[in-house]
Amino acid sequence: MFATASVSPVQTALPKDLFGAIEQLKKDLNAVVLAHYYQEPDIQDMADYIGDSLGLSQQAASTEADVIVFAGVHFMAETAKILNPDKLVLLPDLDAGCSLADSCPPDEFARFKQAHPDHLVISYINCTAEIKAMSDLICTSSNAVKLVNQLPAEQKIIFAPDRNLGRYVMEQTGRDMVLWQGSCIVHETFSEKKMLQLRMAHPDAEIIAHPECEQTVLRHASFIGSTTALLGYVQQSENEQFIVATEPGIIHQMEKQVPRKHFIPAPPEANCACNECPYMRLNTLEKLYLAMKHKTPEVTIPQEIQADALAPIVRMLEMSR
Repeated sequence: MFATASVSPVQTALPKDLFGAIEQLKKDLNAVVLAHYYQEPDIQDMADYIGDSLGLSQQAASTEADVIVFAGVHFMAETAKILNPDKLVLLPDLDAGCSLADSCPPDEFARFKQAHPDHLVISYINCTAEIKAMSDLICTSSNAVKLVNQLPAEQKIIFAPDRNLGRYVMEQTGRDMVLWQGSCIVHETFSEKKMLQLRMAHPDAEIIAHPECEQTVLRHASFIGSTTALLGYVQQSENEQFIVATEPGIIHQMEKQVPRKHFIPAPPEANCACNECPYMRLNTLEKLYLAMKHKTPEVTIPQEIQADALAPIVRMLEMSR
């Protein structure tokens, strides 16, 4: 993880109107605020763009802003920096990491790659800049199937770091891939037993799920897709109730788009809020304001890694058109 050290906010007094203050800072800095669907509702409501990893990457690649404020996790801000090496990229909380990205240490992955020298490396965007630099192609949950289907049938593939998404892509494409055994703590926490009990209590509810979930959950889903795809599905579906098996932050957008419908977050195994990403939730409106006010913490990446990581991201964006 690369970033400049965060300076102390020096007991900065917070304005009473945070929304107004952030809007003013956007103008003063010529800044854009990009937010993932898993952010808290207040951040989603004031962001200039809300989306999943693919949409956020596309926005980062096309923005004309001088400053990019990324309300998400570290690998997302890194991707924005890779695409905009000369722009200031801010992350409200540097501790907003990712369990999936952490599950793929660069030194171990380098040895894994060396053991399969004739394989093309496709890495899910939920990985560090170092892993991207070792990859041939980056994908997201929105486009993984589409990208794999564009590759020659005889091409051998390593898919990293998410084994659940990789397994789903294999099922959808019929391709045999070598999978790195990484996973997301949020998407592996859903309880099949509790979800089916919930379904019994709400027999008219459809189960919809993100492909990072385990097979035990996916096999019960009537629709599987990225966060953007899930949002689109609930808008088009004639059903009125949904059990949503992904980070529940997306439910805020679902309720805004189709307020007449009912959305139930899929339950975790334990009696906790484990279906909420602890890293995504580190970002707050207050931290976002302070980051813009002090122009820190800034995400930086060594030049040699940045250059190597850019090519597979650009290739993804070109193949996704």
